[in-house]
Amino acid sequence: MLTRKETSQSTSRSRRGRPVAVVGAVLALLGGVFTVANQTASASPGDASTAEAAGSDVGLTAASVVEVTGGDGSWQLTVDGEPYVVEGLTWGPPAEQAAEYMPDLASMGANTTRTWGTDATSLPLLDAAAENGIRVIAGFWLQPGGGPGSGGCVDYVNDYDYKGEQLAAMNTWVEEYRDHPAVLMWSVGNESVLGLQNCYEGEELEAQRVAYTEFVNDAALEIKALDPNHPVTSTDAWVGAWEYYEANSPDLDLFQVNSYDAVCDIQQAWIDGGYDRPYILTEGGPAGEWEVDDDVNGIPEEPTDVAKAEGYKQAWDCLMAHEGVALGGTLFHYGLEEDFGGVWFNLLPGGEKRLSYYAVAEIFGGEAPTNTPPVITDLAVGGDRTAVPAGSEFELSASVSDPDGDAIEYEVLVNSKYIDEGGALEPAEFTDNGDGSFTVTAPNRPGPWKVYLAARDGQGNLGIDTTSVGVVPPPVDGTNVALGAETTASTFQEQGDGAPFLPEHATDGDNATRWASEWADPQWLQVDLGTSTAIDTVQLFWETSYARAYEVQVSEDGESWTSIHTVTDGAGGVETAEVNGSGRYVRVLGTERGTGWGYSLYEFGVYTS
Repeated sequence: MLTRKETSQSTSRSRRGRPVAVVGAVLALLGGVFTVANQTASASPGDASTAEAAGSDVGLTAASVVEVTGGDGSWQLTVDGEPYVVEGLTWGPPAEQAAEYMPDLASMGANTTRTWGTDATSLPLLDAAAENGIRVIAGFWLQPGGGPGSGGCVDYVNDYDYKGEQLAAMNTWVEEYRDHPAVLMWSVGNESVLGLQNCYEGEELEAQRVAYTEFVNDAALEIKALDPNHPVTSTDAWVGAWEYYEANSPDLDLFQVNSYDAVCDIQQAWIDGGYDRPYILTEGGPAGEWEVDDDVNGIPEEPTDVAKAEGYKQAWDCLMAHEGVALGGTLFHYGLEEDFGGVWFNLLPGGEKRLSYYAVAEIFGGEAPTNTPPVITDLAVGGDRTAVPAGSEFELSASVSDPDGDAIEYEVLVNSKYIDEGGALEPAEFTDNGDGSFTVTAPNRPGPWKVYLAARDGQGNLGIDTTSVGVVPPPVDGTNVALGAETTASTFQEQGDGAPFLPEHATDGDNATRWASEWADPQWLQVDLGTSTAIDTVQLFWETSYARAYEVQVSEDGESWTSIHTVTDGAGGVETAEVNGSGRYVRVLGTERGTGWGYSLYEFGVYTS
């Protein structure tokens, strides 16, 4: 029997019980933000000429010697003998668009950017960086990168083929780019010490972490043999990973860590660990999804735009307070995506600048803005936001002001991340009431929805804040005679996460359980009411696997059927229809699936007045 994974594994970080600075970059959270370079790319290094970048007044035109100097709490990063503090941002746009966006990064006062992968496609980014006076922490991706919930599993104890392939790829691109003026240092791997807990446990997990950090040290030695002029490091999302690097990666020149709300705890963790190397913050900013409390709908309470802007400043102040040890950082994230993760972390989703963009530019001493974004405060949903009927209207309100007096245009969007892991923000139907309130039509699909209010000033600036609503099936007058009735189906899925998906789950009154059919047409679900009953309303609450075409039918004997409701353009969610019919048996007959999966119903309600 064909099955699908019924409940997608969460790719966002676990938000409970992590150690200090446990989490960092949200590669999965940001969905498609990253295209990590394939380190075994087939492109020839000869295709990536390292011709000297075309210089400008601030351009970098020659390779530099970069060193970690000093010691015992008086470390420094130097470039050609001059002190260098890393003041940068992680890089999001495609490498081929670097020439378009790198000047903006430079205008923010940044001197560094960080990447996660290096191969033939990296040359346009390196060239654009050099032309704009930006240096690059050039990363090499290793599995399972991105922390728990993302990346593939590798056996670092025994998989010599994988390790050999990665060493060969790293050597190829280090040799190709070591003389490029933009290169600041090499970074081997991202969050894999933490991420290995998604693959192993117990003694095997410990063995894998040791083997991984030993492999990182092997990579460091090979890179240094090819390029003695740039430091080598590795990054993780957990300061607890440092003990593994300390023990097994003695040839790393410095540590790196990804941390958000816990940045201010790093200094004490470094002291408590007795470490002997300085560090760089390679991702940081406001609190992440895994670090905040849930709201009344069970959705992590995303910080406001105002709080996020302040979060960057607080993170930077705490980082740089560790004098002689913290050598700077690349904050997260110079990205353009305007999806769930992009709104949480990107400084310019959709290319529009927000308060956090200007806060980071202020930190780095960038150009003073001539115009700044609208400011949203006190975003709220009127009434009971835990029980908004699907397809009904609810009130959204906020205080919005523009510091420059610009006219503001509004948009309301919704996101289904906590229903189906969807990343997209979808426009909602709404009316601007002109008094700071908005009448919004709720989604037709029940579940916890994020709701966003976007405010644009026409000057390329964006204010955007978010709250949530719990969408529920609309109430239906009358008695649900299908509740608890004997229910059968043509098929049901016996395997999968949460299986078996039994027919009676669709009539148990529990919106958390469901029936799911095999992946074929047609399929049916049938309810035995026990006696002939007049019905006037049916309500179908579909899971993601909905019916595009179906009929609701009645029968007295369970063999001869009469259709009382036909749909040929079903859209899923909750569908409520008035009908006129009677019978002992009522069934929904699916004739065309709306997805590539089967049919799946949380609830099938049959009502009589």
